[in-house]
Amino acid sequence: MISMDTIFNIQTQAEFESASLEVFKFQFENNRVYRSFCDLLYIHPSDVKRIEDIPFLPIQFFKSHDVLSSTQPVEQVFTSSGTTGDATSKHQVTDLHIYKESFRRAFSHFYGPMEDYVVLALLPSYLEREGSSLIYMVEDMIKRSGQVESGFYLHNLSDLNDILIDLDKQGRKVLLIGVSFALLDLVESYQFQLKNTVIMETGGMKGRRKELVREELHDLLKKGFGVKNIHSEYGMTELLSQAYSNGHGIFKCPNWMQIRTRDTEDPLSILPNHRTGGINVIDLANINSCSFIATQDLGKTFADKSFEIIGRFDHSDIRGCNLMVL
Repeated sequence: MISMDTIFNIQTQAEFESASLEVFKFQFENNRVYRSFCDLLYIHPSDVKRIEDIPFLPIQFFKSHDVLSSTQPVEQVFTSSGTTGDATSKHQVTDLHIYKESFRRAFSHFYGPMEDYVVLALLPSYLEREGSSLIYMVEDMIKRSGQVESGFYLHNLSDLNDILIDLDKQGRKVLLIGVSFALLDLVESYQFQLKNTVIMETGGMKGRRKELVREELHDLLKKGFGVKNIHSEYGMTELLSQAYSNGHGIFKCPNWMQIRTRDTEDPLSILPNHRTGGINVIDLANINSCSFIATQDLGKTFADKSFEIIGRFDHSDIRGCNLMVL
């Protein structure tokens, strides 16, 4: 079995492809749900010679099945927020060390040492429920920052306003990470001109506000915070890795994660760059679950391996899910 050290130290496309094929073979042999899905597609490891041949498991299976490639005890179950009445996704994680290593390395790669930042988190909808993988990550970031001012904010926007202004005046590096509706609530109550603060939105109105297109959301936040760019984090319950954008909605992945787009009418067909399609994620850190996931997001990829999220599927189920009712 491929080591996590090998995965986290991928440097070239050839190394990524080799690792992906090895992980696919391992998960085919050890993940009952993924094996059943591949069997129904009549796809066997002997047929898979390149990444384009690997099937991507529709993300909905995390709502109805235990998607595991490991027999080790489950250390943590991360759950999605979901809407009232909907089934929620469950990601059973057997090795939290891998998750920590993944998000620590990725953040450091794009933003430098966590210890350089005061981390302020405005994530009320996540704090108000159990099982959020985002809260787990941000708690670790706050702890590792080692700054006494780092912490979570729920509804105390006045305190957050004061500390943001004070830290920025001091020239301290600040990361304000927040869910979209809460960041909008903040700039509707207070106005800023921040020079040393990274504003990072994690997406989602969570039913609290009307959904906005990214350009409109970012324009409001840029004006409200007085910054040139709004950063974004792209992650989900079912993954163990995140991509980051430092502006304009263009995301970059750490070296052990890549995006492909699929034809929305033919989910086994991978599209070329610049074509809008369903987002397929390869997350090699997700070795004990499934590393090849077909999401409900729509987007496009670019030649430098960056990608853009454009929206979500209108229909609730991805084509291919009806192959398996286990």
